[in-house]
Amino acid sequence: MCAMWRLRVILCTLSVLSLSSAGESKARSCSEVRQAYSAKGFSLLHAPHQEISGEHLRVCPKGYTCCTSEMEDKLSQQSKHELEIMVENSSYNMRTTFISRHKKFDEFFLELLDNSEKSLNSMFTKTYGKLYMQNSEVFQDLFTELKRYYTGGNVNLEEMLNDFWSRLLERMFQLLNSQYHFTDDYLECVTKYTDQLKPFGDVPRKLKAQVTKAFIAARTFVQGLMVGREVANRVAKVNIVPACVRALTQMLYCPYCRGMPGLKPCHNYCYNVMRGCLANQADLDTEWNLFIDAMLAVADRLVGPVNIEAVIEPIDIKISEAIMTMQDNSMQVSAKVFQECGQPKPSSVGRSARGISDSFGSRYRPFTPEQRPTTAAGTSLDRLVIDIKDKLLESKRFWSKLPDDICAESKLSASDEEQCWNSHTKGRYFPEVVKEGLTNQVNNPEVILDITRPDTLIRQQIMTLRVMTNKLKNAYNGNDISFQDSSDEGSSSGSGSGCSDGCTTEFVLVVTEAPVIGPDRSDERAAAAAAGQSFSCGPSTMLVMGALTFPLWAAQTQWR
Repeated sequence: MCAMWRLRVILCTLSVLSLSSAGESKARSCSEVRQAYSAKGFSLLHAPHQEISGEHLRVCPKGYTCCTSEMEDKLSQQSKHELEIMVENSSYNMRTTFISRHKKFDEFFLELLDNSEKSLNSMFTKTYGKLYMQNSEVFQDLFTELKRYYTGGNVNLEEMLNDFWSRLLERMFQLLNSQYHFTDDYLECVTKYTDQLKPFGDVPRKLKAQVTKAFIAARTFVQGLMVGREVANRVAKVNIVPACVRALTQMLYCPYCRGMPGLKPCHNYCYNVMRGCLANQADLDTEWNLFIDAMLAVADRLVGPVNIEAVIEPIDIKISEAIMTMQDNSMQVSAKVFQECGQPKPSSVGRSARGISDSFGSRYRPFTPEQRPTTAAGTSLDRLVIDIKDKLLESKRFWSKLPDDICAESKLSASDEEQCWNSHTKGRYFPEVVKEGLTNQVNNPEVILDITRPDTLIRQQIMTLRVMTNKLKNAYNGNDISFQDSSDEGSSSGSGSGCSDGCTTEFVLVVTEAPVIGPDRSDERAAAAAAGQSFSCGPSTMLVMGALTFPLWAAQTQWR
């Protein structure tokens, strides 16, 4: 009887201890979670002091938890916001590089052009005096049109340069034959024989070839810098789909709910989540790399065969050589013109041809190296282009490396593969890491995506890059692309928009919506599509591309 009583006491004691132990396990403190949750800026109103049943959780593992439904919702929103910030921060240097280098190149080129114009104006004023000042608008118009072309104006370079030489011929022919009166019809007849007479020697032909190639390369290059910036800015505004938000919450904040707020995700686990969330961005990488390669090739052109500094700086000297050639051959030129166009009538004013010729006969003296304006924008072309090329090279493969960079550079994941969060508890993460790109996410265990529905915005940017890459390849070969001027509907000649004076190369990129393309990249390249791209120009913006249509195969054109 006594033994039976002692047995009952022992069983009762064990039962009480068991219940006490169970109660303690159920009532584990959530103080660390509350502290971490509050540090994120959230109210502790809905944060429990001790673990509660987790049957209400929709994302994190069920069981005893430190999270209420309200906490899980807020942490999901926080996960989305943090990814947006991480992408913004990771792409910041690359995006600002395009902004700063575009500004620097723009300043350099426009200052180079301004210096050349100032040089010509100063020395022609000293050399030709009043005769130059009376006809200076011919030269001013030349530089105005060159600037307008560079900043996106609807200017056909070859036609504009031909017009300059025709106007210069008309003015000089009248000055050198001032004893005669010339009608507009007669002067038009004079310009008809420009190619035959070659009054300026070979200067117009050589200068046209040099200027055309240099300006096409410079304008296309600065447009490329702007397109790179616009594409990068748009792609950095990541579209986070619900599947990604769920995976992010599981990775970043489910440890909170399990009472381990300081536990970081395993390295490979982070890779899979980020490669899933940024799968569409990674698909941009192929076209981005082709675009960067095309930019690098045109950059080499700028300091090589079509060195813009070597072309722009001596424009004044070249024009002076042409004027002196005209002076030396004035008698032969006049005789030929009189033969073909008829003998002009004497001028009633009675001006002296000798007096004008003597004034015009002064020889042009270019700036000495000491007199010439200082290097444009405080740098040299070589240094500027080398700097830009270095930064462009750094941006190659940026989008495919972005998921891994976020996991590594932001110290998002744990270094210890045993002491890390593996999506449900603390321990090693065993699944394999999937490759980058949308189609590879079919095997991603963390982010469930519909690989047949690529992101439309990313596809638009792919098309934008293809158009710009094709334009850069044409510029590399010295060819320009015709655009429609928004201020001159129906006209498709020229290049860009009709910017007013003072317009810079800043512009707004607008792209027509691209069709949704399937996940198979080979089908995507084979499909025929069109991309329209326009750039608006206001006081500080320009129209760079309007109503462009290119077949997709154009982007695959090999360098000639």
